[in-house]
Amino acid sequence: MLFQGIINGLSAGWIYVLVALGLTLVFGIMRIVQLAHGEMYMLGAHVVYFCCVVLGINVILSFFISAAALSLVGITVERWMLRRFSGAIEPSVIVSIGLIILFQTLAVVAFGSSEKSIPRFIPGVLNIMGLRMSWDRLLAVLVGGGLVFFLYLFIRGTRVGQAMIAISQDREAAALQGINVNRISSYTMAIGCALAAVAGGLMGSIFSVEPFMGVFAITKGLAVIILGGLGSVSGAVIGGLILGLIDGLVPLYYSTTLANILGFITIIIILIIRPKGLMGHD
Repeated sequence: MLFQGIINGLSAGWIYVLVALGLTLVFGIMRIVQLAHGEMYMLGAHVVYFCCVVLGINVILSFFISAAALSLVGITVERWMLRRFSGAIEPSVIVSIGLIILFQTLAVVAFGSSEKSIPRFIPGVLNIMGLRMSWDRLLAVLVGGGLVFFLYLFIRGTRVGQAMIAISQDREAAALQGINVNRISSYTMAIGCALAAVAGGLMGSIFSVEPFMGVFAITKGLAVIILGGLGSVSGAVIGGLILGLIDGLVPLYYSTTLANILGFITIIIILIIRPKGLMGHD
């Protein structure tokens, strides 16, 4: 049970990390809290469902299509709805709430309100020396960890990634150095939405897909970036894994409700000790 709880916690944790990374990247570059990010997660899961169940496309290819489609959605939202509010918290929150209502309504109209299932990558259970784990949760760990690793290499090893770092540190100075801030903002939204789409598909293959699943995603995503520190990529990873392990282990011995309570108690304690989060900075 302990081993299964750890696997469950890591699979949930890496999914939380993928959601939180999009939020923290957007906040770091645009200085806005994109509350509709959970709806990108929800739409990503529905695109995977539509491609592999309705159209009969291979499930792996469906994930790539979903990530590409949500990247385009992210670019559109950033260009036409959020760009003008960069650095303005209150207007961006109002726009985000409107986007939440819009995307939820579109999902209900297009896909219905009933729960749906995404086919698993690999059916069955993996058995190693008497330890059993489901393939879908193991793949969530591997895919989540792999994407975070590639994102780290992208940020540290490419010109676009270095431009993201420069803008997050000093937006005006980066612009004076010739960095196209608007273009980097679009890239950031595209990457964040693609990660959210993959996270939604992974969660949908483990549990189910429905139009209001984004509420859970944005709740966990905000909790992760508050715990890890606003704008910190490493903080999002650490915070996501901590909350994921709490959600995976505590229900085995007590209840899901207690796991949620302990998660938020952990956040409160960390914020008392470190008001800017585990890896937050001024």
